[in-house]
Amino acid sequence: MPIRRKTLVVLKGYPRLSETFIAQELLGLERAGFDLTLISMRKPTDKKRHPIHDEIKARVVYLPEYLHDEPLRVLRALFAGWSKPGFKPLLRRFWADLRRDLTRNRFRRLGQALVLAHEWPDAGEWLHAHFIHTPASVTAYTSIMTGVPWTCSAHAKDIWTSPDWELTEKLAEARWSVTCTRSGFDHMRELTDRKDEVHLSYHGLDLARFGHFNEARSNRNGSGIADPVQILSVGRAVEKKGYDVLLRAFALLPADLNWRFVHIGGGDQLAKLKPLAQELGIADRIIWKGALAQEEVLQHYRNADIFALACRIAADGDRDGLPNVLVEASSQNLVCISTNISGVPELLTDGQNGLVVPPEDPQSLANALEEAIRRPELRHRLGKAAEQRVREHFDHNSSIRQLTHLFETEWQKAR
Repeated sequence: MPIRRKTLVVLKGYPRLSETFIAQELLGLERAGFDLTLISMRKPTDKKRHPIHDEIKARVVYLPEYLHDEPLRVLRALFAGWSKPGFKPLLRRFWADLRRDLTRNRFRRLGQALVLAHEWPDAGEWLHAHFIHTPASVTAYTSIMTGVPWTCSAHAKDIWTSPDWELTEKLAEARWSVTCTRSGFDHMRELTDRKDEVHLSYHGLDLARFGHFNEARSNRNGSGIADPVQILSVGRAVEKKGYDVLLRAFALLPADLNWRFVHIGGGDQLAKLKPLAQELGIADRIIWKGALAQEEVLQHYRNADIFALACRIAADGDRDGLPNVLVEASSQNLVCISTNISGVPELLTDGQNGLVVPPEDPQSLANALEEAIRRPELRHRLGKAAEQRVREHFDHNSSIRQLTHLFETEWQKAR
């Protein structure tokens, strides 16, 4: 009989509309028989939920997001932990980290770890962190305090915005780590001697939820004023998504092309992007939908002619891994135009199953958009090839089987 240990999964926030890949994994593990409790460092801010969040049965425990908001809870944890064997080792580790990262954020992670160790929900037997930056800090501190082992799933921003010293230490402590792109995998392996304990695991897609789209794609070619080509993007309006570059590319398109752009997602930069669209003279061609639930997003994939995402490396080093929205759009035989950043080329090959251009290059992006707008037969061919690649290589069940094996192997060792 397979071993199943009660696992506390530490998350930065839950539920989050932008992290369907995590929700999908949690549901997959539950269906594989895992007993999970979700530990969220933040309360939800999204006004909507995806249906998948309602399918996940795991209880959610919220830690104090800011220590001053729940001082009694933090003080109880501090006094209870004072005499525990793990308290002094935890303080030594905390001071070592604080000397290299003198921030309030570091104190917050210590307080959250003390609360988690003190309250210890549902008699947890294992810790697993989603993201190797702040959730892994809380998890590592909790592990020191309790002696409970931990593992980690790393993704994108957490890898590329964390200092190497911190990644190296966490990779040395976690029993194993997984990440979802070859670029992240290679970077993590460069930082540890325990290379065999770093694993590549693509998130994949729940293909039952994103079934094949049977209807014929349109033959719009940009010539019809009353029937413009529909261009879609889904993603938070943040620097790494490159929406300012995409808007500048739209402004470079020939005046005779008729197109409409729909953006789905929230994000801090919307307040800058909307005035930029006005400045570029394209605001009347853009619809800003805001955040939508997954079933609504799926319908937009099916209504669109082109999906565009201008991924880039942000000033602080943040970047996407392999954006799940590219996998989702491809699953609906919708042609994708993106950039050769991080994990994007692991899904899309220029001219074979998508159009891939350099980042930070509005003109190259405009050229690709124009080609896709004018040539519906090219869109159809590339979209079909992209769907075939997703359905052959990005089935999320493969990732769930891999994670199940990793957990079971580790738990077998710990018997």
